[in-house]
Parts: sequence; C-alpha cells; structure tokens
Amino acid sequence: MLTDTHCHLDLEHFDPDRAAVMARAWETGVERILIPALDVDSCRRVLALADTDPRLFAAIGIHPNSAKTWDDQTLDSLRALAAHPKVVAIGEIGLDYYWDFAPKEVQHPVLHAQLALAAELNLPVIIHNRDSTEDVLAILLAWQAGLSASRHPLAERPGVLHSYSGDAEAAQKALAANFLLGVTGPVTFKNAPALQALVTDLPLERLLIETDAPYLTPHPHRGKRNEPGYVKRVAEKIADLRGITDADVIRQTGENAARLFRWL
Repeated sequence: MLTDTHCHLDLEHFDPDRAAVMARAWETGVERILIPALDVDSCRRVLALADTDPRLFAAIGIHPNSAKTWDDQTLDSLRALAAHPKVVAIGEIGLDYYWDFAPKEVQHPVLHAQLALAAELNLPVIIHNRDSTEDVLAILLAWQAGLSASRHPLAERPGVLHSYSGDAEAAQKALAANFLLGVTGPVTFKNAPALQALVTDLPLERLLIETDAPYLTPHPHRGKRNEPGYVKRVAEKIADLRGITDADVIRQTGENAARLFRWL
C-alpha cells in the first residue's frame, strides 16, 4: 500500500489543480494520504478535504510556528475537532528553532499540551523538528516513558518524527522509545550521503515515507512543487539504497503506517 504519510494537500499551492494532483497520485498507486494541520483554521480545512475521499486522512494540531495563535479556547477546539472519524493523529506539532515565528517559551507549553491531548485521545503524534533535536527528543522521551510507566497503549505507537534529518544517535533513541521515522524527498539528493547512510542502516519496519508536499520535492523534480504522487520516488530511492525491490519498501512502509495510524 503506497502511502504518503505527510502531505499538506489543503494548502493554497494546490488550489488551482488539487483534483488533478490527487488523480495523479491515485494513478501512481498511492492508496492513502495523511494531511496534517498547522493551526485551528487549517484543521477545519484538512477535515473538510479528508471528507471528500475515503483515501484521505487527517491529523489535527498546532505547528510550532503557529504557537502564538494558541489561546484559552485552542485545546477545547482541538479536542472537538479530533472527534472527527478521519482524524488518526495529533500533528503537526513539535519545536522549530530555525524560524522566529514563536519563542521557545511559547512553543514548549503548546507542545506539552498537545502531547497530553494525544495521550488523552490515544492518538499518535506527528512531530516537527527543526534545529531543536536535543530539546524535542528530551520532551518526547520523557512523555513516552510516562506512557510506558502507566501502561498506556500509546506507549507502543507514540508517533513519528516527520522528515527525519537528525543523526544516528538521536535516531536510535527515538526508535528505542517506539517512534517511527519519516523519510522525505531529500533522501534522493546527491548531496545527502549522511541521510542516505542512515536510511540504509535503520530497520525498514520503523520507517514511513512522506512527501511533505508542496515542499521537499524529490529528484528528478527538485525545484518544482512537490505532490503526493512523488512519494513513489522516495520509496524507489530507499529500495535502491537497500538493494531490495520497490514493492518491498512500499509494502513494509504501508504496513508501518497502518500499524501506527490504525486506518482501514
């Protein structure tokens, strides 16, 4: 089951031709697309879009770059939105120290609140991390350890580190805490030997494939808008690196996604 586990299909980049983009994805063999939200408004857009096709699923949450939008009503809004039957995760949430949209002291409580919500609702998390590996990993490991100590079922499937770009040591810590790692278009770049080596060595059973469309477009489409059908390029590159068939990668990563998100 070819699966794009992270595609911002609701963004305005796709407004002119969204139906055609989706048609190309289905023709390529994509069978599931997960659309993560960025703020409360995008949560509503994502849910409306997910309702249009049985192959579309949703994650709801507040991105760290939207953390300053958090107010006294946000948590209740997210809780209500998460009741939608297409919601399979809390995301995209995390920390971002690269951009200056929200200070750390704002991002951290927003992340903690959404991790608590994920535990409350028994939904895995989709984690954004940019230039914040040490902090985000410390928070996630402590959260998962708490889940494990309380025998919470989510401890076995806490979530995914989306578009993983950290080192092998951080990857091993995340894997030990039962997190999966998302692989995106940069794995296809010639100037990404470290990422390619990491993806070659990691257990295939712990990887997801993603586009992060419209961003992070894989080779040979780099420089153009990304779209969900290009997730097959990510699968093909992983297969080439590992010396296995495309079908092996597609099957295993599809099973990994189904296990994490529990979709039919």
